[in-house]
Amino acid sequence: MAMEVTQILLNAQAVDGNVRKHAEDSLRQFQEQNLPSFLFSLAGELANDEKPVESRKLAGLILKNALDAKEQHRKFELGQRWLSLDPSVKAQIRACLLKTLSSPAHDAQSTASQVVAKLAGIELPLKQWPELIEALLSNNNQLPPHTRQATLETLGYICEEVSPDVIEQDQVNKMLTAVVQGMNSTETNNDVRLAATRALHNALGFAQANFSNDMERDYIVRVVCEATLSPEVKIRQAAFECLVSISSTYYEKLAPYIQDIFSITAKAVKEDEEPVALQAIEFWSSICDEEIDILEEYGGEFTGDSSIPCFYFIKQALPALIPLLLETLLKQEEDQDQDEVAWNVAMAGGTCLGLVARTVGDDVVPLVMPFIEENITKPDWRQREAATYAFGSILEGPSPDKLMPLVNVALNFMLNALTNDPNNHVKDTTGWTLGRIFEFLHGSTLETPIITQANCQQIITVLLQSMKDVPNVAEKACGALYFLAQGFEDAEPSSSPLTPFFQEIAQALLDVTHREDAGESRLRTAAYEALNEVVRCSTDETAPLVMQLVPVIMLELHRLLRRKSFQLMRGRSRMNYKAFFVLNSHIYAEIFLQHANELIIKSHRNKYRTYLSS
Repeated sequence: MAMEVTQILLNAQAVDGNVRKHAEDSLRQFQEQNLPSFLFSLAGELANDEKPVESRKLAGLILKNALDAKEQHRKFELGQRWLSLDPSVKAQIRACLLKTLSSPAHDAQSTASQVVAKLAGIELPLKQWPELIEALLSNNNQLPPHTRQATLETLGYICEEVSPDVIEQDQVNKMLTAVVQGMNSTETNNDVRLAATRALHNALGFAQANFSNDMERDYIVRVVCEATLSPEVKIRQAAFECLVSISSTYYEKLAPYIQDIFSITAKAVKEDEEPVALQAIEFWSSICDEEIDILEEYGGEFTGDSSIPCFYFIKQALPALIPLLLETLLKQEEDQDQDEVAWNVAMAGGTCLGLVARTVGDDVVPLVMPFIEENITKPDWRQREAATYAFGSILEGPSPDKLMPLVNVALNFMLNALTNDPNNHVKDTTGWTLGRIFEFLHGSTLETPIITQANCQQIITVLLQSMKDVPNVAEKACGALYFLAQGFEDAEPSSSPLTPFFQEIAQALLDVTHREDAGESRLRTAAYEALNEVVRCSTDETAPLVMQLVPVIMLELHRLLRRKSFQLMRGRSRMNYKAFFVLNSHIYAEIFLQHANELIIKSHRNKYRTYLSS
């Protein structure tokens, strides 16, 4: 039934375009004309250790794509197509895949593991292929290391593909036993131990019953903690990922282990390599998330009688956790602002510190302020930046009464640092911190405003000046202006300090969008978002200026769409398009309906529609 497909698969990877296209057409025709033979031929190629690595890899990839797709409707169609095949054909393909798990070729093993899991996702919910788990686990301890590794990888992939209620508890117990044994420190093969650790991460959702049993839970947690001390970095990282998953899935079971886990995570944060340290920090961020959710559900009135327990792990750990996190803030990277998706220990530590502040509120302030006061004026930029980052991180969570005196003292210092500090990293973080001040401690709901007629001009002058700085600093200044304007949204028309500066602000933001480097650090987008918010929160007095602004924006939008149409068709410059489109018709209509003559409104709305349709 199987056909020889080796040469076709090799040709499908040829450099010569004609050869490649002919092979791709042949594969497509084979699939359309005889799907069972096509799938069996691919499975046979994948299972044959005498075949070239290149043809086996492509065979496995095509086989996987014939069973699964990202789009749900297509995924369903492929699943139904598989289920409709003759049972004997399916049995032969399954046998080839299980045989491949014993192949010494790692690429073939890994691909087969994924294909087996895809089939499990189709068949196990329908009680088909019931012998799969037993087949994987049979004589696992007696198998060669590379086969055990592939088996454990397969179990992990299966746990990703199916829901916990699909697999019987006795099979779950056997899976977990095999996985935890593979993780044990007595396992001498690091590839097996890594595969087992990653498999446990995927299998934790299946372990509800096991975590309810004290002995089984103790054993699993002990093995995970031992794995965090492995000599291999990847194993340590995977073990901490398991701890993170345990913290969110089994928070209520953590009390007996939390002190030991703190010791393990603290050691990793201080001494281990970055991938491991990041996961150690993530454990405490995850604990914060859990406790924030619990406390918010009960409106801050949690009691011991509540159905969901809160153990206040973060509050108990504060005296040791805060110094640990503050230490991470000093581990900045010189080029950390150059990559918008960068993530390092300093960023992770600051993020966790912000979550701690949200979790414990006022209690965090006295523990962080000495660090800020000690480092904020130091000659080393890392210390100044860390102190600023720490201050910005604790602005959400503590009460305004606790923070307002500190913010009133710090505001002038921050404004000065934004324009005068010699280091761009410090200025970047300072702009972000000012944005946080305006976001959380500025608005009509606060009894004592931090923005007054007296200091508003200085604040605006500094922000507008910083918009001329390097892109990452200018972007933070735009963000700060966004929240500054938002805080005056509910102000009385005659009491908004921004009104006298409206034209100057609007012009400065438009100038930012014309900078040659406005495409960097999300600067153009930030400028348009800020302009939109300034307009949205403007008062009656600025209506004539808003009306003058509309045709300018329409011309900008029209020019951009014409210039960028080709790139947009090719899937590029979408961010610029989105930034302009933030200034959309219904937002301006709402604003202008409150401020202008009906005929003028109609005229401008017609112009707006004309530009959008062109």
